[in-house]
Amino acid sequence: MGLVVGRAIGPQPPIRRLDVAIMTTPKVSVVVISRNEGAYLRRTVDNLIDTLPGNAEIIVVDDASTDKSADRLPRRVRLHRAPGLGVAKARNFGGQKARGDILIFADAHLGLDANWWRPLTEQLDDPRVGAVAPGIAKWRDDGKNGWGIHFQGPQMEVKWYRRKPARPTAVPILPGCCLAMRRDVFERAGGGWDNGLHQRGNVDNEVSVRLWLLGYELLVVPEVVVRHRFRKSSPFPVGWPQYLHNRLRLAFVHFGPERLARVVSSLRRYPGFGEAMALLVEGDAGARRRELFSVRTRDDDWYFERFRLHW
Repeated sequence: MGLVVGRAIGPQPPIRRLDVAIMTTPKVSVVVISRNEGAYLRRTVDNLIDTLPGNAEIIVVDDASTDKSADRLPRRVRLHRAPGLGVAKARNFGGQKARGDILIFADAHLGLDANWWRPLTEQLDDPRVGAVAPGIAKWRDDGKNGWGIHFQGPQMEVKWYRRKPARPTAVPILPGCCLAMRRDVFERAGGGWDNGLHQRGNVDNEVSVRLWLLGYELLVVPEVVVRHRFRKSSPFPVGWPQYLHNRLRLAFVHFGPERLARVVSSLRRYPGFGEAMALLVEGDAGARRRELFSVRTRDDDWYFERFRLHW
């Protein structure tokens, strides 16, 4: 008995180039965290739908909004409600819900151009690269774009690099307003973001330092520029002791004794330092330090020498 082979009926249309791109692109999940973003959330979501490949997933984590901004999102969006987790925990919550091979964490007030995601995901094909980010422009572009961030001193203030690199370039800190990483990196890094941080502040700095010390490269990709709305106040309220705590936690978890002492000496003159230290003691910073010191491949001296940060 002969083998019966299915027969196409009539001429078959060629696969369009767009279809090929959708079939061969790794599945991308964009995790947007939002709290009281008003019309900017829907504007950002619509922009993502217009610019992402057809198989991409869009997740919105509405973190205790009171303005109903997440009540009428398109059906393509997977909406999850959270009880006010703060930036790091909300990003982790969304990352755990995501199904993509590549996770892109995005603020809810971005402006994105066509194919913005492609150069970012291409850089992540290299297993040495742990995370990437685009250049960042203001919502109303003033030409002063940021190309990665660096520490300024032991107070752990940060500053943007303003000179555009010619090619994807290593930077000490990536901006978390639009940051992409592979799922394996998210899982290896202990959930992606540090759950021990309070609400906001130092969140992007911590994950960047941690990934560098775990042996990854972090790149800013100049082919992509994303517009970002910088606000005078944040919907994620945080008191000064909590803000200081986040800086202290980064230093305590990742820095050696001498550099840690310089950070403590620089921050102790700020109001709320005692309360910040109490929060640090109450948390799990000691256990996290021991865990990360046991698996990292670089130390903070290497990091500061790599980027010529002297303090």
